[in-house]
Amino acid sequence: MNLLFKIEPNIAIDIPGLSCTPNYITAEKERELLETIDRQPWMGDLKRRVQHYGYKYDYVSRAVSPENYLGPLPEWLDRLGQKIHADGLFPDVPDQVIVNEYLPGQGIAAHVDRTTCFTNAIASLSLASPCIMQFANPETGEKKDVFLEARSLAVFADEARYNWTHGIAARKSDKIDGFKIERRRRVSLTFRKVILEK
Repeated sequence: MNLLFKIEPNIAIDIPGLSCTPNYITAEKERELLETIDRQPWMGDLKRRVQHYGYKYDYVSRAVSPENYLGPLPEWLDRLGQKIHADGLFPDVPDQVIVNEYLPGQGIAAHVDRTTCFTNAIASLSLASPCIMQFANPETGEKKDVFLEARSLAVFADEARYNWTHGIAARKSDKIDGFKIERRRRVSLTFRKVILEK
């Protein structure tokens, strides 16, 4: 039987509130998503290409407002968001998605997603290529590398969401258990629930 989605038990990660489900989608579904994404327009106002859905995040003001509403998520994203919620991996149905493209040598600075803009959980689906995401706790000085496989879904909540920064180093390869892994094009889908000021 050819299943659209395949769920395996979460990998235990030593950061409270962080979970990672490997092979959350099949390789066939991954190909479909990449084909769909590449048919959509990309924005090039950052060092990397991005797509915004639901609400556009303003990188200058670091805010989301009703004026930034782009409309409901397209069916292909809403279906994924509904599933992440139904699987008990996300407390709400996401209403905002950012698609990021990372080419070899590109990364993203360590950060915490804006706590005034988004609710407790952040979900990130990795496509096409694995990478190491670096987590750091500024209060304790702890640093941890988490290997995100292609097709895995990582969810940051609670302590992992608020007390740890996450980022991806701008380099062309990663070292996993002493082995060098060359990076290829990686696409990530970040699902969030927006908090709008009343």
